[in-house]
Amino acid sequence: MSQNSQQEHVSQKKVVYSIHGMTDVRVLHDLPYVESEAGAQTMDVYYPPGSQGSGARTPAVVFVTGYSDAGAQMILGCKFKEMQSYISWGRLTAASGLVAIIYTNREPASDLQALLEHLRRNAARLCIDENRIGVWACSGNVPLTLSALMRESNDFLKCAALCYGLMLDLGGATHVAEAARRWGFVNPCSGKSVIDLPPGLPLFIVRAGRDETPHLNETIDSFMCEALAHNLPVTLVNHPAAPHAFDLFDESETSGEIIRQILSFMRFHLLPIPG
Repeated sequence: MSQNSQQEHVSQKKVVYSIHGMTDVRVLHDLPYVESEAGAQTMDVYYPPGSQGSGARTPAVVFVTGYSDAGAQMILGCKFKEMQSYISWGRLTAASGLVAIIYTNREPASDLQALLEHLRRNAARLCIDENRIGVWACSGNVPLTLSALMRESNDFLKCAALCYGLMLDLGGATHVAEAARRWGFVNPCSGKSVIDLPPGLPLFIVRAGRDETPHLNETIDSFMCEALAHNLPVTLVNHPAAPHAFDLFDESETSGEIIRQILSFMRFHLLPIPG
């Protein structure tokens, strides 16, 4: 199989887990969130079944991309928000009772911040709870996500799920920086450490035990040591038999259970507790 055909296949891979209600999710496509001379950047918004017309503001999960879509289109043949993996994660999230936001970008760091600010400004129109937003990221998208969590102005970000991701360069390591140069994702966390994260922010971290990405699990291991040393509210799930992108390539009961745990974690930290 050629490299291109493999990459096209990856873009068509769905998450290996499904729940009731995914087909009933309402999706608004290509809503602009930032305008520029180079054109608009857009988002797809996935709403829970039955939420249309209710007027209620629902917490949201933003699926962060740390690569530019221009690069993604060259490699994968489509934008991130057009990949079946992101589409199925969006439907899973919405079917779980949360709004999912998946977006395009040109400049990953500045466009992510513009998106978050747009969601906050337009929360009423979008029926989103602007004070209860979570983030999800995987692989090379994690460093940008960590940098967004470190911004003091982003205190409305209430939790994060980080799957098989490159984390931080700690203790003099350069693994994340080298991977960013090799694969083209942004790394705004250069020089940052665990103590730059909000101390009360819940993190759900998934480690794929058979991840073949060089030094990726080393960055997770060192991050966890530092996070525990500073008593941060972290949850680590180690999937010992899993490869990178286990949610797409490991159709097992364990993978399904971990995906269910991620959704449950988001619901627990974002949905208001019934009074």
